[in-house]
Amino acid sequence: MRVYLYVLNTLADWEIGYLTAELHSKRFFRNPKGDFQLMKLGLSRTPVESMGGMHITPDVGLDDIRMEKDDMLILPGADTWTTGNDVILQFARDRLEQGFRVAAICGATLGLGRVGALDSIGHTSNDLDFLKASCPAYKGEAQYRKEPAVRDRNLVTATGLAPLEFSYEVLGMLDVFRRETLEAWYMLHKTREAQHYHALVASMQA
Repeated sequence: MRVYLYVLNTLADWEIGYLTAELHSKRFFRNPKGDFQLMKLGLSRTPVESMGGMHITPDVGLDDIRMEKDDMLILPGADTWTTGNDVILQFARDRLEQGFRVAAICGATLGLGRVGALDSIGHTSNDLDFLKASCPAYKGEAQYRKEPAVRDRNLVTATGLAPLEFSYEVLGMLDVFRRETLEAWYMLHKTREAQHYHALVASMQA
């Protein structure tokens, strides 16, 4: 299984922080020794700079990858989704239509809306009115859900204010945690209550 994280200039570091930490470390994976890779994907191998000033060098360019059945493409938020990134957006739309798994948060949902990828599948974004104003070609209002994160079929979407919920839905779709581990992990970060830490530890010993 390969998870391709698209990296681009102005990438919103905090929106993917929970997710990248768990996918890279594999510390709570059901099988941490399994064949799994988190790979940074760029349009080329040219380094990019995140919104937080982190310099990120892609592991692979778009021309280098051929997605397989269990792979996923993750699109993080950034400042450039409403006017740019057409190549990756068309790639994401085509892979969604082919049944591959795609996840998008914050501005990336606007990009998907702009290329028609949200018109026939359940989704959310930062705000419906803003999505409609930003993407005149968007026709998915009937599929819009006013929720922090939405998982429908092979797509996960989230608002930029829901990095935890986004991570929960992506991890659930990838199925790399045991169910009880994922629930305890989510509740620990959501509530900060000790009982969920103990449940998380216990889930890893089952």
